[in-house]
Formats: sequence, C-alpha cells, structure tokens
Amino acid sequence: MAQFTLYSHVPGPNGWTVAFLLKALGLTYETKFLDFGANEQKSEAFLKINPNGRIPALVDHQNNDFTVFESKACLVYLQLKYDTENRFSTGSTAEQQAELAQWLYFQASGQGPYFGQATHFKFIAPEKVPYAINRYEQETARVFSVLERVLSTREYLVGDEVTIADLSFVSWDHFALTKLLPEDIDAEEKFPSVVAWHKKLTSLPYVAEALKEREELVAAQKK
Repeated sequence: MAQFTLYSHVPGPNGWTVAFLLKALGLTYETKFLDFGANEQKSEAFLKINPNGRIPALVDHQNNDFTVFESKACLVYLQLKYDTENRFSTGSTAEQQAELAQWLYFQASGQGPYFGQATHFKFIAPEKVPYAINRYEQETARVFSVLERVLSTREYLVGDEVTIADLSFVSWDHFALTKLLPEDIDAEEKFPSVVAWHKKLTSLPYVAEALKEREELVAAQKK
C-alpha cells in the first residue's frame, strides 16, 4: 500500500503542486483523480476528507490516516514531517520562516485566485465578458510583475535553493505564461527572470515527471 493517497484533478494545477514534493522526497503515493463532471468533489465521502469540497487533499496512511487539505498546507506538512534534510525549506528563525510563508500566502491569495478567474472568464464562462477578461489578464500581469521584481535580483524566492515556495507557483505558471496574459504582453520580453526561473523549475526531474504525467492524462481525456 502506498504511504499517501492524493486526491487531485487531472487538468487542475493545485494537486500537481503536491505531487512535485511527494516525488522529490521519494514518498510513495496513489493519486485518485476526482471527476468534477460527476461532482465527486462534493460527495459525502470526499467532504469527510475535505469539508471544502476542493482538491487537493492528502491522506498519510502511515500517520494514522492524518488528512490535510489545501495545497500549501499539504506542502508545509510534507516538508516539516518528511523533509529530514530540510532541502525544501529555509532556516528556523522567525524571520526566515516568515519569508517562506509570505510567498506561500502570496501564491494562495494572489496567484491562484487571479489566475483561476482569468482561466474561467477566458476559457470556461458561457458568456465572454470583456471587462472580466481584461481585469484578470491585468491581474495576471501584475502578479508576474511582483515575481519579476524579486527574481531579477535572486535565483529563487527564498534563499539560494529551491523551496516549497518556488514549487507552489510552477503548475499555474506553466499555463499562465502562454495562455493568460494580455495579447500585447510577451512573457519572455516583459518577465525574463520569471521565465528563466520557471524553466529551471520545470527542468527538475521530479517536476518534469509530474508535468509529463499530467500532459499524458489530459491528452487521454480528450480522446
């Protein structure tokens, strides 16, 4: 039996963020991809795991089936409990922990919601609302501008190595850099440091492996 069960969604970005760290730490897991069309994320069985009815959720079978939901909380749990070499965090001082936390919170409150709304209004909403599309395209550009300002002066968001802060941005950026910006913005020209950072992250073996799995599963669903 795998140590973890990861509840996720094939095209959705948030579950894959957790998969990156599970793979990086060599932890065994089984992914259960929920069918949103069948509303499985709102089933009574899943609501017992995540009362918010969203993915991801993670169950640790070797820790009395401890369950955690929200992708950033999953990352924090895995890092604190299983990253024994502290590869994906930073120092233990209050200042260092706050610096790490601020980027996790920025991803959860800034990148994820705005990129999600941009995706909805550009590609999913039955009615094209120009105001909404423009608003969230501009917010996408704003989020990238924040990252660009920081990454133009350093290689990673916190410290000198990849942390869970960096990994938390990958799956949304992978889509947004080519799909969510306003048409008059070229990502490589406007946000070169972000693009370079993203390429470094996606070249990491555990990230590349997860993204390849996602690509293959999405392609299979379209057949």
